[in-house]
Amino acid sequence: MMIDQTKLIAVLMGGPGSERDVSLASGKAVAEALRGEGCQVIEVDVATTTPEIPEGVQLVFNVIHGTFGEDGGLQSYLDGLGIPYTGTDAESSRVAFDKLLSKEKFIAAGVPTPASESVSVNQIPSMSLPFVIKPPCEGSSVGIHVVKKMAQLQPAMRDASQYARQILIEEFVEGRELTVGVMNGEVFPIVEIIPPEDGWYDMATKYPWLSGGESEEGSQYVCPAEFPADVTESIQAAALAAYKSLNIEVYARVDVLVNSLGKPYVLEVNTIPGMTETSLLPMGGKQAGYDFGPLCLKIAELSLAARAAASANG
Repeated sequence: MMIDQTKLIAVLMGGPGSERDVSLASGKAVAEALRGEGCQVIEVDVATTTPEIPEGVQLVFNVIHGTFGEDGGLQSYLDGLGIPYTGTDAESSRVAFDKLLSKEKFIAAGVPTPASESVSVNQIPSMSLPFVIKPPCEGSSVGIHVVKKMAQLQPAMRDASQYARQILIEEFVEGRELTVGVMNGEVFPIVEIIPPEDGWYDMATKYPWLSGGESEEGSQYVCPAEFPADVTESIQAAALAAYKSLNIEVYARVDVLVNSLGKPYVLEVNTIPGMTETSLLPMGGKQAGYDFGPLCLKIAELSLAARAAASANG
């Protein structure tokens, strides 16, 4: 469905969660890109869960990462107002955002994913070391810890308990870190993430600029990632299977680990991924032939069509 360039697109950014600063960067980049494609754009910095949407908006372009923007809250709010928005619907957003719920969907659909268990913050995991501790509903590696020695367990659980009472414990998979964009069922080339030596892919290495770091302190990226053709195919197939298992609409970015034998393990699906020109979904999109401006416009058009289809189906 074509965007009416005489009508407004509201780019919603910021939000109340821990990824606010990253969201503001995404929002400004998307707004500039859409203006470059001839769209009328207004930027809305969201600070509450009942944001005021300007009159005459034909579409909300949602780039609020994490809490409220990615967990189905904003989607439900906009559904109530009858305002179309980018990305998938409220229910798929809610399930994808919750690592415990999405893990259940992956397993049911046969998506390859690390073994796991769910424990309360006061429980000792039964899984053998090493394992990974993850709060279920945080993004950008917030509260995530790799536990290789029992002495690390309690401090890691204390930190994770700031974000949730029920914690995902996941088998530690040694391997290469990857992410794969999917748009309308089209799988983008794989991006490999190479954290700094002696580091791993956390907030500091994803976004060194947040703490005043220089770009060389952050992670490096290779796109397309270098794998044999059959391994590339299995990674992309796993990403698409994860996308479909959660009933995602329009677009998402799937995080994957691949071990030394070339076996992929899906970790999670990000339904509101980073959207600056140097973010990872746009990086894969560029390799697939979508420059940043046309990519943003395509997401907007696919989203309008998805919301219209949902309305028609009641």
